[in-house]
Amino acid sequence: MERYQLFIGGKFCDAVDGETRFTYNPATEEPIAEVPVGKKEDARRAIECARKAFDSGIWSNMSVRDRAKILYKVIERLKEKEQELATLEAMDAGATIRKTSMMDIPVGIEHFRLLVELAEKIPTYEPLPWIDFPYVSWNFVNREPIGVCAGIIPWNFPFMMTVWKVAPALVMGNTVVLKPASDTPLTALEFAKCAAEAGLPDGVLNVVIGSGSEVGEELCTNPMVDKVALTGSTETGRKVMKLCADTIKKVTLELGGKSPTIILEDADLDVAVDGALFGTFFHAGQVCESGTRCFVPSSIYDKFMEKMLERVKHIKVGDPLDYETTMGPVVSLAQYKTVTGYIELGKQEGARLLCGGKRPDGFEKGYFIEPTIFDNVSNQMRIAQEEIFGPVLAVIRYDDVDEAVRMANDSIYGLGGAVFSKDIPKAIEIAKRIRTGTVWINDYHLINALAPFGGYKQSGVGRELGPHGLLEYTQIKHIHVDLVMDRSKKFWYDYIFND
Repeated sequence: MERYQLFIGGKFCDAVDGETRFTYNPATEEPIAEVPVGKKEDARRAIECARKAFDSGIWSNMSVRDRAKILYKVIERLKEKEQELATLEAMDAGATIRKTSMMDIPVGIEHFRLLVELAEKIPTYEPLPWIDFPYVSWNFVNREPIGVCAGIIPWNFPFMMTVWKVAPALVMGNTVVLKPASDTPLTALEFAKCAAEAGLPDGVLNVVIGSGSEVGEELCTNPMVDKVALTGSTETGRKVMKLCADTIKKVTLELGGKSPTIILEDADLDVAVDGALFGTFFHAGQVCESGTRCFVPSSIYDKFMEKMLERVKHIKVGDPLDYETTMGPVVSLAQYKTVTGYIELGKQEGARLLCGGKRPDGFEKGYFIEPTIFDNVSNQMRIAQEEIFGPVLAVIRYDDVDEAVRMANDSIYGLGGAVFSKDIPKAIEIAKRIRTGTVWINDYHLINALAPFGGYKQSGVGRELGPHGLLEYTQIKHIHVDLVMDRSKKFWYDYIFND
């Protein structure tokens, strides 16, 4: 069993008090690695190293091109370890090896590359209109790094979330302290190894494992941290905003969701049914923008549901390391209890359980839950309003599109959503009416590194990815150059003089 350490100031080290814990494979419930448990003091050490590295200018004063050269070396090192990372991610997070080897790791590395390339195209100098009152002046905006950035990431996509927090912060010239989720820290620590091997300067990236009440709180309240970026639950986002308020940190939050999938009457049923199932059961429903509310018109409801209940049988639950498996377990016992608790709640609320709802036959160990579908669901039921974060789909019948859009928007969340229709102009118009950050048309879950991702309402603040996400890691400085060198013409100076 491998023993990992924290990564602080360019070196791997134990937690200050020496405490460790095991991480467990959610498919077997067996330990797979021993990791340190960081505390506030460890977080402070990491923050101090990041602050020192930033203030020294060793990274922040580099040109974007020179930073990119080093980051491309990190990318190459990650590519060399791609299969190793895929296996580790599957064991640590319960993701299927099919997904980690075809999506999580290679797509995460590709996101890294695209973000670095994009950053090289973003000018640090932005001209403003020339001003001729009271006299001519030249004005422009200079974009500069923010400083020390804390990244707090969840357990569902450990490697991808590491990339999303670290890559944009680093390429824009910041230094980083990353807090991975305690349940799934391994690929984040392997990422740090690759960064060190590629020559990233000491202190530019730091990784500290620990609880939210210890490490997370220190990152949010320490005055040496300039920005906090969180991906997590809406409840955690509220706490982070409050903790950051006293020091007025810049905050970006990518939070929970209860995303709607709207099926139109003219939808291609093969695409729509598989798309709706993919939107919910990808990674056992442990995706923040999962389409866990499916709105189906009454006119095609029976036909749609018949096909859906047939297709869901083709989702194979099993060992994540088996390439034939298409859905693994949820991440932990706590999450298993949460999801199964919601399934029981759905029954109590009067929804009809059509399939799933229990542990699959033959699985005595592991946190496995069958793909679960409810119908006869009211949009006001808790299973339709609250984020379950598991393989549970609520199907809701509607009679007209306006009703579907109204119910889709009747939620505190607004992260993702989808519309399935052969009439693309109509689907686009409906997409514009849904109050959510991303809408897929005839698809789901495809997140583009060059496009912004984030939420409306209580699904978040700010954006990740694309130019919008990169600019979240910059400060805007206005520089005014007065071109009037004659003191006698600077009459505004006379506001304070009486010569």
